[in-house]
Amino acid sequence: MTTSVTQSNSTVLEKATFAGGCFWCMVKPFDQWDGIHRVISGYTGGHVVNPTYEQVKTQTTGHIEAVQITFDPSIFSYAQLLDIFWMQIDPTDAGGQFQDRGESYTTAIFVHSEEQRQLAEASKAALAHSGRFDKPLVTPIVDAAPFYEAEAYHQDYYRKEPEHYKQDRAASGRDEFIQSHWDGSLSSQ
Repeated sequence: MTTSVTQSNSTVLEKATFAGGCFWCMVKPFDQWDGIHRVISGYTGGHVVNPTYEQVKTQTTGHIEAVQITFDPSIFSYAQLLDIFWMQIDPTDAGGQFQDRGESYTTAIFVHSEEQRQLAEASKAALAHSGRFDKPLVTPIVDAAPFYEAEAYHQDYYRKEPEHYKQDRAASGRDEFIQSHWDGSLSSQ
């Protein structure tokens, strides 16, 4: 597993991969922080090489929509990324996220190292014991799989199509869920 990327100035960057339903809604919450170098929308976890959006949405590829984050852990830690991730999803829903239903919209944490696995497991356990949810957490923690970048029109969608992004996000029910479970903490639409 590749866990880090070295920049020319010797800064070691790492990757984190999270599936939280529609990838359009998962970019902005991560994209706004110092130490985050890139957030890419894509597909992972399935059996089709270089899948297209049209293939993934048929629910037959095994892939789920995800974001892959390149970050500087000396500025923004993996634990902080996990906190943001949990606050964007319903970790008790195995059938998709909010208005987006089906396997390609399910949640997962794809770990790139044993350290990420340990942090993710500890984070999930803490959330499970917090009493915040009255149902079991179903978000799996699995090894990172090949990640395929989504088509260009999906990248940075919240910036390219701000009005459509706002309408889609408002209709999804995600923000109401975040508000009711997290009191708006870090929700950052």
